[in-house]
Amino acid sequence: MFRWLLAIFIILLLVNAVTPWFKKIGFGRLPGDLNFTLFGREFNLPFTTTIILSLVAVGIAKLI
Repeated sequence: MFRWLLAIFIILLLVNAVTPWFKKIGFGRLPGDLNFTLFGREFNLPFTTTIILSLVAVGIAKLI
């Protein structure tokens, strides 16, 4: 159980670190990605970006 929590934590750190780079190349602004401001905070729900990155990850996993 601890290993899974640690793995999820590390993955979230990596995603948080590469998010600005993804925004520079256009991820997070695709159709289906929701960006809105609520109570002065910006929220980002990248549904389409998540699907595309998941497909890429599955493709890489099948190659390996």
